[in-house]
Amino acid sequence: MSHGSFAFTSPALRSLRLEEDHLDRQRYKRRLGAPHLNQYLLKKELRWKEENKKMNSVVEQPEVCQDVVVQNAIFTGDLDTLKQLFPKGTSVNFVIESRGEDLRWISNKFGLWSLTYEQELTTPLHITASRGYTDCLKHLLMRGSEVDIAPGGRTALHDACSNATTECAKLLLNYGASANSVTEDGFMPLHLCTTPQSFQCAKLLLQFGAHVNGRSLDDDDTPLHLAARYGLEEHVDLYLRYGAAMEKQNDEGQTPLNAACSQPHSAEELERYYHICKRLVEAGANIFTSDQDKQTPLHMACKNVNPKVVELLLQKGSNVNIMSYSSNAPMHNILKGVAFKLEHQPELIVRSLLNYGSIRVWPEALPKVLKYCCPSPRTIEALMNAYDRLKITDAWLEAVSPEVFQKHRYFYESLFALANRPRSLQHLVRCKLRKYLEGRLHQAVPKLGLPTFLQNYLLLHFRDCLH
Repeated sequence: MSHGSFAFTSPALRSLRLEEDHLDRQRYKRRLGAPHLNQYLLKKELRWKEENKKMNSVVEQPEVCQDVVVQNAIFTGDLDTLKQLFPKGTSVNFVIESRGEDLRWISNKFGLWSLTYEQELTTPLHITASRGYTDCLKHLLMRGSEVDIAPGGRTALHDACSNATTECAKLLLNYGASANSVTEDGFMPLHLCTTPQSFQCAKLLLQFGAHVNGRSLDDDDTPLHLAARYGLEEHVDLYLRYGAAMEKQNDEGQTPLNAACSQPHSAEELERYYHICKRLVEAGANIFTSDQDKQTPLHMACKNVNPKVVELLLQKGSNVNIMSYSSNAPMHNILKGVAFKLEHQPELIVRSLLNYGSIRVWPEALPKVLKYCCPSPRTIEALMNAYDRLKITDAWLEAVSPEVFQKHRYFYESLFALANRPRSLQHLVRCKLRKYLEGRLHQAVPKLGLPTFLQNYLLLHFRDCLH
């Protein structure tokens, strides 16, 4: 045995021989397959070069136009100048560099950085279509402008729909524009119909074969998702008539109904979103579908403080005590938003939730709730009337700011007066009946044969004081 060597055991030697035999077989197989593989790769490369040659021979790269006169005529919609600049037989397939909406830092040759607008590639077709210059657009199309050219990642039809220039969209579609072309961001023209003014564009697109259930690339939204999110009643009706799917979920797990309930909206938009949710529910939308955070439409309607949508969902059987991943029930969501959306009448939601059997606030947490919700005394009234007794301490007095106390003095004096006396007998009877009928108040109360005043009293109608 030579210096520096060592003896192999019999199993080790056997393993080495087997490994060597396996490698020999692999080398032999590669030698046999090499001619076939090389021939396949050669054919594939030749085919690829041939296809590229054909493509390059058919599609010419458009030139960039920097002529100020041409650009000015296109941007201003000067038809007479365009006719002079582009008579019959001239090419109109060129691109223009325009200033984009986004800013970015660029460096010059001296190493200095400056903030400037990004340059975007566009065409005369895009500019005239987006600005509604129908006559100019028609002239360019008649001169042979490529209708689906997209140097900046979107076609002229996308721009027409985004800006709701209906006549331009109609003209492009009549000249063969694809109703299902996709931008670099994965949007079809129908996805860009996101304003009330774009309704006619959406209608035209569907008539020309647009896919009503087309999905966007990033968010996996359908046109119905976007129409519901942007509060577009006419669009929602249109898409449903064309067979839009109501239960498709996007990347966040939202159906169109979830999307409508999840969208923050102003007090002026409450009615519009209510009608959209009502239309979707009547068409069969599932009110129990939750998103990735296990938030149902009821959770989101409470979060965005839309009383009529909440009432609609409760009447249809939504689970009033279901928890999200963050362990929030609908009642938690509404109480968090009370102070920020007083004009939405959050007290109506709190009352509805309690009447449908919602969990109540833990008594020890009432001072904290009072601190954040005191600007809405009716919300506090509904919450306090859900208890047969209240243990009012100094923490309650400190929770209400002097400004709020002075503004709603009559109510808060009635609340703090309960520290030294029990609730009224009438209220105690109400609490007993509500506990007995919990979860079925709305069905049972009308059948009791009570006067309207007492029915309203049982259902926590507001009296602006506590007794």
